Amino acid sequence: MNVASPESRAGFLCALGDIPDGGALEIAAEQSGAPGVVVLRRGDEVWAYRNMCPHFSIPLNYEPNTFWAYDAELLMCAHHSAMFRFEDGLCIDGPCEGAALTPVAIRIEQGQIFNNEWRR
Repeated sequence: MNVASPESRAGFLCALGDIPDGGALEIAAEQSGAPGVVVLRRGDEVWAYRNMCPHFSIPLNYEPNTFWAYDAELLMCAHHSAMFRFEDGLCIDGPCEGAALTPVAIRIEQGQIFNNEWRR
């Protein structure tokens, strides 16, 4: 029996182990100029958001796959220092306080993270 690798299955984003615990991983979009996804991890908990700051509609990171995460609780926008909670993407400090990151629906199957509505 041939079993497809997770990478070949529709909606595959990454493996849980690809994301640093307490940190973030960038998943690039296939379309040039489209926002990618930032996947956040705290232990076995995972959240995903569009990699776009609501303050200025720019990526949350300066350099590819480099994010500032604090205490596995907060993600900081590298451009204007806005602070977003892992759990709900809400900005709790900075120029867009009260705004939130756009969530990306995900599911975890055997340590693999998928989103069927978004393709890499």
